[in-house]
Amino acid sequence: MTPPTPTADLLPPVARRQVRIGLVAGGLGTYWPQFPGLLPQLQASARYVSERFRGMDAEVIDAGFVSDAQEGATAAELLRRADPDLIVLFLTTYLTSSMVLPIAQRSGAPVLVIDLQPTERMDHATFDTGDWLAYCGQCSVPEVGNVFRRAGVPFRSVSGHLRQDAAWARVERWIQAAKIRAALRHGRHGLMGHVYPGMLDVSTDLTLLPATFGSHVEVLELDDLRQRVERVTDAETAARMDLARQVFTLDDTVQDEDFAWGAKVSVALDRLVDDFALDTLAYYHRGLDGELHERLGAGMILGASLLTARGVPATGEYELRTSVAQLVTQVAGAGGSFCEIQALDFEDGVVEMGHDGPAHLAVASRDPLLRGLGVFHGKRGWGVSVEFDVRPGPVTLVGLGQDRDGTLALIVSEGAVVPGPLLAIGNTTSRVDFGRDPGEWVDEWSATGIGHHWSLSLGHRAADYRAAADLLGIPFRVV
Repeated sequence: MTPPTPTADLLPPVARRQVRIGLVAGGLGTYWPQFPGLLPQLQASARYVSERFRGMDAEVIDAGFVSDAQEGATAAELLRRADPDLIVLFLTTYLTSSMVLPIAQRSGAPVLVIDLQPTERMDHATFDTGDWLAYCGQCSVPEVGNVFRRAGVPFRSVSGHLRQDAAWARVERWIQAAKIRAALRHGRHGLMGHVYPGMLDVSTDLTLLPATFGSHVEVLELDDLRQRVERVTDAETAARMDLARQVFTLDDTVQDEDFAWGAKVSVALDRLVDDFALDTLAYYHRGLDGELHERLGAGMILGASLLTARGVPATGEYELRTSVAQLVTQVAGAGGSFCEIQALDFEDGVVEMGHDGPAHLAVASRDPLLRGLGVFHGKRGWGVSVEFDVRPGPVTLVGLGQDRDGTLALIVSEGAVVPGPLLAIGNTTSRVDFGRDPGEWVDEWSATGIGHHWSLSLGHRAADYRAAADLLGIPFRVV
């Protein structure tokens, strides 16, 4: 997880719906009268698994312990009504595939099969048949895998022993992926203004997100923000300026009037997000000659950066797909800042990346700076912008690409932020080493269908994002 930032107490994270894990443990009921001590041992293991999930900040819907196909069907109906984000089938000993197939078929949720035997190995000298049966859950794993494939159910499994750190790390990756699926399945994405003229790659069919993930896209007007800005008081503006002074270092270029305007818009943005229950916000407005809507569009960087720091990605240039990618990396605990290619440094072998506008403070290597800009390159308006360099170390780029048939794909690339010269122009900037010629990397990255924006997140997390793509049912591409 991302370490807490010094501003975490100033910018408390937004609360999200807990991930909902449906848990079913099971074994073949024929064994219970034959070996009376077996069932209590397996039920104790199931309770341990349930508590581990709760320790991962998950809501556990425990469908109980199933011993035959009829009990499996009852559990399937319970989980269908509970609407979990992930179902975990714990094969505690051998069971038949007929006991678990209905659970996988009826709920519509993705399924993870786990087989965690009690210890690293059996005590062969002392074990009898009843003791052995607590270790043979893995016997069912190929059977379930075969039947799932024949039934068209995606198969995932983790085999190990009950207190094996490596096995639990693999399990936790799937729980983390389920958190991402939950955030996208229940996400409400704000889209305000209009697409940046000519950016065809940014344009997104608004039906695509609900069709792919179940998300909702809320189409907003600049006037929705204008109305709220008009109701912000001078005292609220002053308080937001005080907060910004604690979070940012103010450069001498910041004009008081622009700073106050950005603070006022920030207060209104918070209300907009609360009123529409938004999980992300993407915006852009061109405007003309300093009119009010132009000033609103240009005044959003401060407020959008503060929202992003609290876990609500707010992204410029109408970048709906990138705001969703930032939500993915945010839920993964990796931050995630709006990013594009700025230049290539062939002497040092790095790709220089960053963007003007909103940024994620979690990825900053130093106190973020507010810089006053007389012009936002390529955009109308003027005001304050956020500037910092990204924390050195491993990073993962994450973006949503779109194919010709409309399919969304999760696209990632792992690299490392390294030190070196950076521009001081009011941008979030970084130098990323991908361990190869930067021009070759750009060619391969661009061939994936990524578009020209993405989320830059902390850590090497390609495996985590691969699992998320698997649960979301979309293609995964890695460069």
